[in-house]
Amino acid sequence: MDKICEELYKIGIVPVIAIDDAKDAAPLAEALIKGGLPAAEVTFRTAAAEDAIKIISEKYPEMIVGAGTVLNAEQADRAKAAGAKFIVSPGFNRSNVEYIQSIGVPVVPGTATPGEVEQAIELGLDCVKFFPAEQNGGIAKIKAMAAPYTKMHFMPTGGVNKNNLNDYLGFNKVFCCGGSWMVKKDLISAGKFDEIEAMTRDAVNAMLGFTMKHIGINESDAAAAESVADKFDSLFGFTKKVGNSSVFAGSVIEVMKAKGRGANGHIAIGTNNVDRAVYHLGKQGVKFDESSFSYDADNHLKVAYLADEFGGFAVHLVRN
Repeated sequence: MDKICEELYKIGIVPVIAIDDAKDAAPLAEALIKGGLPAAEVTFRTAAAEDAIKIISEKYPEMIVGAGTVLNAEQADRAKAAGAKFIVSPGFNRSNVEYIQSIGVPVVPGTATPGEVEQAIELGLDCVKFFPAEQNGGIAKIKAMAAPYTKMHFMPTGGVNKNNLNDYLGFNKVFCCGGSWMVKKDLISAGKFDEIEAMTRDAVNAMLGFTMKHIGINESDAAAAESVADKFDSLFGFTKKVGNSSVFAGSVIEVMKAKGRGANGHIAIGTNNVDRAVYHLGKQGVKFDESSFSYDADNHLKVAYLADEFGGFAVHLVRN
């Protein structure tokens, strides 16, 4: 994936915007950034799109703002001039895609069939839009199409919402999702940017899906660890299970056989995607101990410890 698609992967959700009045662009961008989604696809479905992209790109350079519904070279030129960092089209028009490539803007063309995916591959692309997602068979169709195209990544858009978001993002060939449920036109027109910010934050929280996985308690040796686990077993029925370096009592209490990370122990927080969690928490100023990072075969994070302890406990992220 190119750098833009890699950034969109970490962000996870790209708000798809149809804006009628360019004056709403700045407060809308601010609401999205505050809510945790510094990205947007501003569609050329309205006359205000070009000006909106220009305002956002100039006032909020940290935001990855792209142009959507770009159907021809003239719109592509306008999108680039306005500052669009990527261009999205609803369908696959080969001449349009080639032109956008020629002007040096990353392009994510729409696809819905294997034939269109193969055309994208022929043009050197490894990221495409899948549109309209729900109407075209949803995640089941994407999984079926992705099977023979192992290096292709998809951005499903159309019918994606808070309830089915993680069905898509849970598949490793989906690099992000486009959605409009947090940026509905009536909310934008009514100036309800606080509500948009809250819905954006809610979408991010739903995507990350933080859960308590387990708490680890440091003990001095194996005998002490088993003694603590025995107490949880006898008093609360948390079945003891002895492992190599620790003893579990049930599924949420882990007693270490020797002092591990943290003055008192560690807390494991589950998340749907560790890469995205590290990105979004990092945007809030959270620091991580990069020496703790553990990766899977696809070079995605599996484990990441925060740099600071909470109440004497080291905190780390793991996959749900």
